[in-house]
Amino acid sequence: MASTPVREFPISAGILFGLGLGGFFDGIVLHQLLQWHHMLSSAVPPDTVSNLRWNVVWDGAFHASTYIFTVLGLVILWHASRRATLRWSWKLLPGTILMGWGVFNLVEGVLDHHLLGIHHVNETAPRAQWIYWDIGFLVWGAAMLVGGWLLTRAGQRETPNAIAAPDSRRGR
Repeated sequence: MASTPVREFPISAGILFGLGLGGFFDGIVLHQLLQWHHMLSSAVPPDTVSNLRWNVVWDGAFHASTYIFTVLGLVILWHASRRATLRWSWKLLPGTILMGWGVFNLVEGVLDHHLLGIHHVNETAPRAQWIYWDIGFLVWGAAMLVGGWLLTRAGQRETPNAIAAPDSRRGR
């Protein structure tokens, strides 16, 4: 049996997982458990049953998109793991997940909180404090992105570039 080269870790899988997990955290913790905001709560205040329903529908659409990111990440990772013998550093998956989550916070924070103004992180706080919560969300996202990038780079340095052992799954 001929040896096959070690395949690179699918960074896109981890980033998609991170986008999904960041969205799930935002939706579950901030929208539902803490009830700090809904997807459109600044644009369509949930002060009537009709407006609350509209916000909940958009929360659901948001959750569906985060679910799609997560499933795509799983499919990419599963597909890559089935191709050859792999020897990835343990740092690659959490590092890329942190990168994806950080990207989620930065994109969602800039678009929804600052540019579109459709909601803010903590709308239960006095309105004058909303900007501080929104900036904190961006700082948290940037810290995750940088930390994830550093962890991913360390994992890439630890991942062997040598020839892997023969793929024992062949012939099944």
